[in-house]
Amino acid sequence: MSGTGDVAWTEGATDTGARLIAASTGAARVVSMTRIRGLGVFSLLLAAISIPFFGLSQPASARVAFTFGSAQSIALPHLELPVRWFSLSMAAVIVLGGATLLLMKSKRGAYGAFAVAAVAFLWSFLAWAARGNSLNLTSVLASSLVAAIPLIFGSMSGILCERSGVINIAIEGQFLAGAFMGAMIGSWTRDLWLGLLAGAAVGALLGLLLAFLSLRYAVDQIIVGVVLVALATGLTNYLTNQLLNPFQNTLNSPSTFPPIAIPVLDKIPIAGPVLFDQNIFVYLALVLVVTVDVALFRSRWGLRVRSVGEHPEASQSVGISVVRTRYRSVILGGAVAGVGGVAFTLGSVGEFSVGMSAGLGFVALAVMIFGRWRPYNALLAALLFGFSDALQSILAVLNVPIPSPFLIMAPYLVTIGVVAGLVGRAVPPGADGKPFLQSSKG
Repeated sequence: MSGTGDVAWTEGATDTGARLIAASTGAARVVSMTRIRGLGVFSLLLAAISIPFFGLSQPASARVAFTFGSAQSIALPHLELPVRWFSLSMAAVIVLGGATLLLMKSKRGAYGAFAVAAVAFLWSFLAWAARGNSLNLTSVLASSLVAAIPLIFGSMSGILCERSGVINIAIEGQFLAGAFMGAMIGSWTRDLWLGLLAGAAVGALLGLLLAFLSLRYAVDQIIVGVVLVALATGLTNYLTNQLLNPFQNTLNSPSTFPPIAIPVLDKIPIAGPVLFDQNIFVYLALVLVVTVDVALFRSRWGLRVRSVGEHPEASQSVGISVVRTRYRSVILGGAVAGVGGVAFTLGSVGEFSVGMSAGLGFVALAVMIFGRWRPYNALLAALLFGFSDALQSILAVLNVPIPSPFLIMAPYLVTIGVVAGLVGRAVPPGADGKPFLQSSKG
């Protein structure tokens, strides 16, 4: 057999071995019937809240108007509803969902039933909150998507790292470093794209440091991540006081990427203003989700990354360099998180402020777990978290009689529920966080 044939055969054998390794185990969610019953009870508790507070306590004359308009899109007629009867009908749906969860004998469809109950409760709550007013649902969806953008970048970073077997707790630090560098370089050069590239580069640098300490010296990955977060936090705080604040106009006053309307598509009702009239970070985030999914689950590179994250010893035995594969994934994940950090400054605020990521790097980890280490699932989870974040602003405008600290806690309460396993215990890739000492074969 010729040399070329030998190489082709070896690569084929390697990918076959990697496919078997990657398929042997996988990120999943373990759900017991007891937990499903618990979700049923939780749904009935939601109904018990909705019936008296959102329904029966409201006067028959109370009404709410849901609007779908936008200056850029084709307007849809308003939807005006009586609050009491709408809330009671939603409560009936919640009760039906809870009863289904309590009575079902298999796990199939459990999440669907709970999702229906949760969405019905949300509609009831929104009708109560906006009673006597109008609520523009298009604006709500657009705000939720914008709030979800850093979480999408952070969760994709976590997926790239953890699918290769390295835990990236440092996403929060990469957010801060990317936001700082993006604002400074964007201001100094007056070139937003250079600021974006600088943010990606500093995120990749922190990823390289994480990979070096974790893979070269087998330091505990969680400890390394926490140290990197502390390093980035302290360094950005110091440099902000020493550089950005004294030279605000020169180093911390960048412009932001303007919205880019896609002709024709931006006129579509609801979807147009939400998806097709946004800044570059929204488009990058959506493209990134598709790219990561295709790369991880439909390419040779992704096959090897997943095999390394599931069973590194077996991957090495079929000719895959575990350390080199992990280095590439972690550095790439760091660059993605760095871009997510730039979204804070060049995407919306227009300046860097101390601690502006506000712990969203850790929320992104919860999004990744909720999404079971899969890009599309993580996208949906990020939108849920983004909605919970946008909801606090919406309720503040509506003057809802809920103390503002409780509104601010909403995204973090959702995070606690996810991490605590409210919807099942998530199972990570088999070798996630486990040190690997490469032998001479690797």
